[in-house]
Amino acid sequence: MTAIRDYYEILGVSRDADDATLKKAFRRLARELHPDVNRHDPAAEEKFKEAAEAYEVLSDRQRRATYDRYGHEGLRSGGYSPNFEGFGSVADIFDAFFGSGFGDVFGGGARSGGAVHGGDVAIGAEIDLAQAARGASVEVSYEAIVMCETCRGNGAEPGTPIETCSRCGGTGALRTVSRTPFGQMMRTMPCDVCEGDGRVAEDPCKRCRGRGRRVERTRVAVDVPAGIANGQRIRISGRGHAGERGGPPGDLYVLIHVREDPRFIRDGDDLVTAVDVSAPLAALGTTVRVPTLDGEVEVEIPPGTQPHDTLVVRSAGLTPLRGRSRRPGDLRVVVNVVIPRNLSRDQRELYEQLSGTMKDHNLGTEEGVFGKLKRAFGG
Repeated sequence: MTAIRDYYEILGVSRDADDATLKKAFRRLARELHPDVNRHDPAAEEKFKEAAEAYEVLSDRQRRATYDRYGHEGLRSGGYSPNFEGFGSVADIFDAFFGSGFGDVFGGGARSGGAVHGGDVAIGAEIDLAQAARGASVEVSYEAIVMCETCRGNGAEPGTPIETCSRCGGTGALRTVSRTPFGQMMRTMPCDVCEGDGRVAEDPCKRCRGRGRRVERTRVAVDVPAGIANGQRIRISGRGHAGERGGPPGDLYVLIHVREDPRFIRDGDDLVTAVDVSAPLAALGTTVRVPTLDGEVEVEIPPGTQPHDTLVVRSAGLTPLRGRSRRPGDLRVVVNVVIPRNLSRDQRELYEQLSGTMKDHNLGTEEGVFGKLKRAFGG
């Protein structure tokens, strides 16, 4: 920090604040400034260290008296200098002041050895476009951590005792004290013998080797709703990894991949396809068969159909995933008028005869092509 602010101003307390008020003010700032909570302010960590320095000085009677009389210069001349280099993380500074972990400062925190929520599992599932349109049930297979059925999760062979861990005394945690520039710092970590449980099986379960859980391949039927899009996820509660020490299981997230169908392009709930129609048939009108998700249907091509004209088959698309209306989308059929190539002599003669009879009204307008261009450009 280039400019040192007044310590009382930093904590937002008066100069006659007692120890309880100082501690309460620092806790409040800790909640606001801790980088794990305040991720939007890039300067949050430096502001927190500034508040920690202020609290470190004002909570010490001798340093506070020096600061009150001589200010920052008096502290520096007396040999005081804040030093955070000895801390592995900002959370360690909480331990230096409060003698407990980050969770205590924020109101509680789980007791070491308590129930632990199981982790989530994410897998992928592939379906085709018809399944996405109508909905389907697909089976997925994945490996998950499950509770051992032999020991029922306690890690001991059935009928054998479970004893209190002699290393941690049943607390599930080990505490170490080290010296820092701020004085003694207490750190808490899970017991390396009981792994935070506080208890040890005298005869570990042979099936899970005393862990209480094991890895098992699991199969689950997933109901895929109609109208789902590629890349959307389905959440299935309670089908993730098993929790520890009675904790609830995690969830299963299924990422849906919809295989491309070469016949269609998806546009929201609508489908788009194309059909080739020869120029003579486009001019005369005809009936063609086009694909849908439920099989082919006949579509009438009106006389005089132009290239890229679009015909609509109602309700031949996908069912909406959300919304009040559950009417399926449409199938849009784009007409590709094919101009014939490699004409035979007879065909060429017929086209020449037809060409000689064509008038402007056959093109759809009395003004002709040039007239349309003039109108388009404001002429």
